[in-house]
Amino acid sequence: MKIAGSAQLPFSPERTYDLMQDPVLLAKAIPGCEALQKTGDDEYSLKMKMVLASLSGAFDGKVRLTEPDRPNSFRMVVEGSGKIGFMKGDGLLRLTPKDGGTEVAYEGDAQIGGTMAAVGNRMIDMTARMLIKRFFEKLSAEPAA
Repeated sequence: MKIAGSAQLPFSPERTYDLMQDPVLLAKAIPGCEALQKTGDDEYSLKMKMVLASLSGAFDGKVRLTEPDRPNSFRMVVEGSGKIGFMKGDGLLRLTPKDGGTEVAYEGDAQIGGTMAAVGNRMIDMTARMLIKRFFEKLSAEPAA
């Protein structure tokens, strides 16, 4: 499944890049994230709860940040598995100055398997868009708090 879109954040590209590399802020911004712990250079273990239609379950996984080009772009690779299935995602995030803030354009691929895959691509796509929107809303609000 392809995922692409963009979000506007009220910070400079440099500040946005730094925020998106901060594990404490990422843990607060990732919907359902219960823990995000550093395990190596730009690599983290992840515990989260996923809710998809009538399915819900805990996931264990990892997040890797690769191809750093501060403040222009980086790649995020996410993998996780739990009782209701697995997910793998790989996306490139590009940061561009726009309207006094930063536009974050994202583009990538996601794979879903197991019981979650039975829900259907349309439901998965809608849920992914909602989670991404919540992520950027939380990230945008966090430094102002």
